[in-house]
Parts: sequence; structure tokens; C-alpha cells
Amino acid sequence: MHKMTVATPLDRTDLRILAHLQGQGRATHAELAAAVNLSPSACLRRVQRLEAAGVIAGYAAIVDPAAVGLGLQAFVRVQLDNHGTPGIERFVARVAEWDEVVACHALTGDMDYLLHVVVVDLGHFSRFLLDHLLDAAGVADVNSSFVLRTVKQTRALPLAHAAR
Repeated sequence: MHKMTVATPLDRTDLRILAHLQGQGRATHAELAAAVNLSPSACLRRVQRLEAAGVIAGYAAIVDPAAVGLGLQAFVRVQLDNHGTPGIERFVARVAEWDEVVACHALTGDMDYLLHVVVVDLGHFSRFLLDHLLDAAGVADVNSSFVLRTVKQTRALPLAHAAR
């Protein structure tokens, strides 16, 4: 899960740094500094400030699921039978234990959570559903949709629309 951050004031240079890093996360500090027209030391100080403030939450390689044998993705909507704090905390703790769940979002509307599940195949999904999700205390209803094709997927945020 991501840590909660307090809104950090960002100027145009900060946003240019973030935009460049979103597209080229392996850029050296010298390359990044040149791209945003700063000295390497000034750029490094800004990046360190953005990291310390939690604006830059981390760095990671983006792995193609199919290339590592994870050929099935599903979005699973979950409704809990109890919306009290202990029930929610129990469910959230269980979700954190499941490697197959790569994202979990609390929702408004008729379902409480949306899980993004990545597994090897339908057999793996079935085992996950029966042995973990449906066995989790407090789950009242589950509705699954399988990904046929990914049309767009990005972790890059639309920084051009960010408040300045």
C-alpha cells in the first residue's frame, strides 16, 4: 500500500522532473538535470526533496505479466457482509497477504472493493477464488471480469492537469 502524503507544493520545475522520471525512470541525475534545465546538484536536491515528501513513492521495473507466465488478469468486485471497522480491517489484512492481488481499491456504490488479480491461468484463479477470497471472513458477494485485451495501461499520472 502507498503511504499517505500531505500535499507538497510543486512548481513547474518539480512537475517537469516528475514527468521526465515517469517516462524515463532510469535517467541519470545528469540526464534528468539537462532535460529540465537545472544543474545536477540542484536537480538532485529537488529529487531528494520529492522522495522525502513521498511525492516520488518509489522506483520499480514494469514487468510484462505474460512474459513471466502470468497469462490471466481479472478484476474482482467484492462486497462485504459487515461494514464495521473490525470486518474491514480483517479483509484489508487478508488482501495484503495475497500475492495474486496487485491492486485493491475501496469503492463507492454497490460493491465495496475492486481487486486487480494476476494469475497463471483459470485453474490458478479458481484456486485463489475458492481457497482465499471466498474463504475470507466477511465476504458476502464476488463478481469477476476477465481481461481479454489491455487497450491502455500506464502508471504515469496526467501531470499537465496537476494543481500548481
